[in-house]
Amino acid sequence: MSYLLVLGGLVLLAGGGEALIRGAVALAERLSISPVFVGLTVVAIGTSTPELTVAINAAMAGTPDIAIGSVIGSNISNILLVLAVTALIQPITCDPRMVFRDGMFVLAVSFAVAMVALTGIITVTQGVAMLVLLILYLTYSYWSEVIRNAPSSERRVAEVAEYKGIPPTFLAAIPAILVGLVGVILGADFLVQGASDIARSAGVSEAVIGLSLVAVGTSLPELAVSGLAALRGQAGVAVGNIIGSNISNLLLILGVTAAMGSAPVADQIARYDVWVMVAATAIMVPVMMSGRRISRAEGAAFLLAYGLYIASIYTGVPQWVMSVLYT
Repeated sequence: MSYLLVLGGLVLLAGGGEALIRGAVALAERLSISPVFVGLTVVAIGTSTPELTVAINAAMAGTPDIAIGSVIGSNISNILLVLAVTALIQPITCDPRMVFRDGMFVLAVSFAVAMVALTGIITVTQGVAMLVLLILYLTYSYWSEVIRNAPSSERRVAEVAEYKGIPPTFLAAIPAILVGLVGVILGADFLVQGASDIARSAGVSEAVIGLSLVAVGTSLPELAVSGLAALRGQAGVAVGNIIGSNISNLLLILGVTAAMGSAPVADQIARYDVWVMVAATAIMVPVMMSGRRISRAEGAAFLLAYGLYIASIYTGVPQWVMSVLYT
């Protein structure tokens, strides 16, 4: 049954991702906005729903290691796995204006969360502040992208010209997005259930499952959407989805989790994994700015780094690093 769940999850991810991209590109065209903004907001928040579900369920069940570990691990996998695979499929052209604004913002938020994690707990007040900051960020992004810098008709035509088969009307785009979200969320859920059952039967700990299998599983919607977007020539949707998803993970998911009740942060996560997230984010931003693209070679380097990170948490390296740096 576990293997059937994995197979069914993969099928739903592929179909849902395709529908979601078509709906997102159509929505951008019908509303005269950039696909980058749709990827940064609608698609990013939608594909972050699995992380939110996992975090809330874990917090209510009294297992904060999985709740916070899934968020931190998901952000790491979004950069070092999802972005890497997307670049390997198709080198990603980056909008420097979007990278500077949103990339620097996600870097600042990542560092702030890391500093909060060192205290060992995310308080209710801090959780509410995260949610307020997310609202302010989305408001500013809307004003900056839609009102101040509304894309010209020529730019919108160029952004959607290569994508065939998009829904012809606004009313058709919304159901496509909803169907796509349901597909990728259910697909990720099935895949996580199957993979986690297989891992538990092999004796893998809950914390490691949260940082690796659950984190990768909840990043699968981003992987499906970004990978398919790269194949369809929609780099804006792909990059916006990854950056926006990381912002949503930190401010929305951690914010909601902490607002429900102060969330303790495991020592390994606070002193090792969260700093891996900061380092990955700090590397991602200049790579996007250099040459305004992410090459296949850079994608391969990211993927290698992710493999080393996964190997480190399965071989006990975090404990060794923590004993050296913090004693």
